[in-house]
Amino acid sequence: MLSKVESQVEDIMAEILLGTDYELVDVEYVKEGRDWYLRIFIDKAGGIDLDDCQTISEQLSARLDNVDIISGAYILEVSSPGIDRILKKDKDFVREAGKVVDVTLYAPLDGKKSFVGELINRDEKFLHIKDIAPLPRDKVALVRLHIDF
Repeated sequence: MLSKVESQVEDIMAEILLGTDYELVDVEYVKEGRDWYLRIFIDKAGGIDLDDCQTISEQLSARLDNVDIISGAYILEVSSPGIDRILKKDKDFVREAGKVVDVTLYAPLDGKKSFVGELINRDEKFLHIKDIAPLPRDKVALVRLHIDF
């Protein structure tokens, strides 16, 4: 579930990205050590470069300066989700169906905590990976695109 800050930032980002080629992939507002981080992950066909991140960062920063949704200091980071992107939202699972993913569970299931396989889909109760028994969604800690090195 998104925090209030994440939800409000998603709304602001939707306005900023309206009519552009950019897609908002994710928003994270997290505390690491003593610092708070507001992380924005964007993408577009062909990928994201530094100029894209700077443009969106400047637009978002200006908007956040005009609204009072974050009290205190924070570090704003805008970046690509990376080639090993984490899949979180339903649209991520639809877009990446047919690709190979790494799945990590919170606890071992039948003696295994990690799985690699072709993503079929995700429904209300299960994550479906080709040639693997359906994995209960409440047991899945992380799903990430697989990278072969």
